[in-house]
Amino acid sequence: MKQRFLMQRAAAAQRGVTMLVVLVLLSVMLLGGMAMARLTEIGTLASGNAAYHDAALQASEIGINTAYAAVKALSDENAASGTWYSPVALAKDATTGLPTGVDWATAEKQITVGQMTVSYIAERACTVSTVTDALRQCLVKEYNPGSGVAFESRDASRVEKPAPPNSRQFRITVRVTGPKGTQTWVQSLVTRG
Repeated sequence: MKQRFLMQRAAAAQRGVTMLVVLVLLSVMLLGGMAMARLTEIGTLASGNAAYHDAALQASEIGINTAYAAVKALSDENAASGTWYSPVALAKDATTGLPTGVDWATAEKQITVGQMTVSYIAERACTVSTVTDALRQCLVKEYNPGSGVAFESRDASRVEKPAPPNSRQFRITVRVTGPKGTQTWVQSLVTRG
């Protein structure tokens, strides 16, 4: 009888240990599941951010192309045209290189691309508004007659056409504002041709 009593006592003690082991295992599994859920969420956020970045860059290209068309259509490049064009180079922020003194919130030239707002300004890369000596007063793309760059083709007619001699450069700055207030900035130098 004493032996039976000892066996019952040992079985009761084991039931308590089993319960403790099961609770520890359930806790570990719960923490593991929460960690996996968090990793999945982070992966989704990262891929969403990458997709947003790509969409913002594509929208900025629309802004650059629109600004370039507006620069080409200027009747007088020596005169400012509203708030979107300046015949002289604007002051730049030393850290970012972006033009200072521009109120982007009320920009004259804005385009809506999906959920994004694209704003742009253009500035002629010159130090004076009336240019008398382009080589000294402006950033120019000099013409080198021997520098025709051929495309990867054996067709001689597909050679890149050079810019006109001593063409002045224009800097286009584009700001893309996204649905959550995020901003993407793109700058490009173009030659009016």
